[in-house]
Amino acid sequence: MVGYTVRRLLIAVPVMGIIALIVFSLLYLTPGDPAMVLAGDQATPEQIAKIRTSLGLDQAPHVRFVTWLWQMVNGDLGTSIFSGEPVTHMIGQRLQPTFSLLMLSVLLSVSVGVPFGVAAAAQRGGWTDRALTFFTTFGLSLPSFIAGYAIAFVFATTLKWLPVQGFVPLSDGVQPWLRNLILPAVTLSLVYSAIIARVTRASMLEVLSEDYIRTARAKGVAPWRILFRHALKNAAVPVITIIGIGIATLIGSAVITENVFAIPGVGRLTVDAILHRDYPIIQGVVLMLSAAYVLVNVAVDLCYTLLDPRIRY
Repeated sequence: MVGYTVRRLLIAVPVMGIIALIVFSLLYLTPGDPAMVLAGDQATPEQIAKIRTSLGLDQAPHVRFVTWLWQMVNGDLGTSIFSGEPVTHMIGQRLQPTFSLLMLSVLLSVSVGVPFGVAAAAQRGGWTDRALTFFTTFGLSLPSFIAGYAIAFVFATTLKWLPVQGFVPLSDGVQPWLRNLILPAVTLSLVYSAIIARVTRASMLEVLSEDYIRTARAKGVAPWRILFRHALKNAAVPVITIIGIGIATLIGSAVITENVFAIPGVGRLTVDAILHRDYPIIQGVVLMLSAAYVLVNVAVDLCYTLLDPRIRY
């Protein structure tokens, strides 16, 4: 297990190298001269030259890449063109809202999706199974920004049960932190929980048709014990896989959701950076999110060996 963990982490290193090269190339793939685009139509040649120097565009691409890579390894993602603040500091300030939102969304999605999928598989063709079909179709068909506006209109504007926007740090108390996050978390978890429920149902139905399940039923094992101890454990590998893959979906959807609910997270920072063509921030955010996704995939691979002893690497 330890040897596989080390090998898996070593494999992630060249993957991050390729990602870093792609992220760095974003600046050079931009149509036209990035310095002129950032400076605007009314900029003087001196202002354009200053921006080109700050971005390192006056250096050879390979020299600039090596310098940028070395700075990145040392935790320096550059400086924002417009605010002049370090990109690492700006991203660090926005991590708590985004991490809180993603964590709560994953918790809600797994808490709803897995039990719903297990219940639908246990009552195949019953009302629970039909309800799951409706839920998954609804969740997968509704865009997150429409769901966000609808949920905010009903629960915040009409019923006034919850605040419509903003973020309260966890240090100010669990209740205000949860009150401000519950609506965006529900918005994000609609699609995610639908996917998890569907995969859980399909995986459970496959396992429930195995011979050892029929043997356990013949021996008089309690139905709940068959479902959760025998079937779910062996059906967990596809479920864990979709949970890991779905985090990428959550990260992408969080950009929209944070703007709908005015949450000062990494998503809003990314949108503002794109609108202002603040390339250092865009590069830093993309690189950070890519690294997080690579680590999630490593964690999913490690979970396989814990959930299913038959898997050997």
